[in-house]
Amino acid sequence: SAICLAALTVPALSPFVSSGGVLAFFCGTSITVKSADLAAQNLRQRLMSSGHKRPEGDRCPICFDLIELSMCKHAKMNVCCMKRVCDGCILVARQRGLRGCEFCRTPLPHDDASGLAMVQKRVSKGDAEAINHLGEQYYYGDLGLAKDVPRAIELWTEAAALGSVNAHYHLGYTYYHGISVEADKPRGIHHWQQAAMKGHVESRHSLGNVEYDNGNYELAVQHWMISAKMGYEDSLNSVKEMFKKAHATKAQYAEALIGYRDAVEEMKSPHREEAKRLGV
Repeated sequence: SAICLAALTVPALSPFVSSGGVLAFFCGTSITVKSADLAAQNLRQRLMSSGHKRPEGDRCPICFDLIELSMCKHAKMNVCCMKRVCDGCILVARQRGLRGCEFCRTPLPHDDASGLAMVQKRVSKGDAEAINHLGEQYYYGDLGLAKDVPRAIELWTEAAALGSVNAHYHLGYTYYHGISVEADKPRGIHHWQQAAMKGHVESRHSLGNVEYDNGNYELAVQHWMISAKMGYEDSLNSVKEMFKKAHATKAQYAEALIGYRDAVEEMKSPHREEAKRLGV
């Protein structure tokens, strides 16, 4: 016999499973427990088997190497083309006398108004990352915009629908923690899951935090091991703490540590190291 598992009032996207394994369906939907369990197992399998590599958008478009984490500290987003260029390539461009965008050569914006105009031009073309970026400006009140979190959420929702993993992460954080909206943890988890399955490290780490808070230590370690091996230091530290508390094995910590070191080494380059020394 069918039972109703409806519990959430959210836009009709799709059924989803919370990070703790609880299946949530939209109001009015009936499904058998067996089907619900199968759907939960399928999503859990996809969640843990995918997203072990960072998305292509995390690569510098000039040298094609993955940008070091956190990317905001080791790269710059150019609003003219919405390309994030690593500090090493920025240094090389300066040494060659280039003063515009390192990627598309467009002159850099000279004030907030010109920067905002560049972003809005990309937004008008349906650029998912530009829409996400505009959402960030509203969230923080940058580029001369008044802080408007509801508007940021609208833009992130649009960007996420267009495939922006960063927008999914922002929505996850906003809904899970109830930032200027009513807290909706299952909805926040859903967005983190979507981003994590595409390689978003902060979303993966956040899912580990969720599982830890819920007492699901084994699953928390599994999430953190994935993001640690992509070069995320916070996840490595979390696995280390779990090892100290006997919630992770020595082999798991060793695997996470080796994977982390390998990932960090792959993100290094002579130009990037020189940029660090020069404070670029």
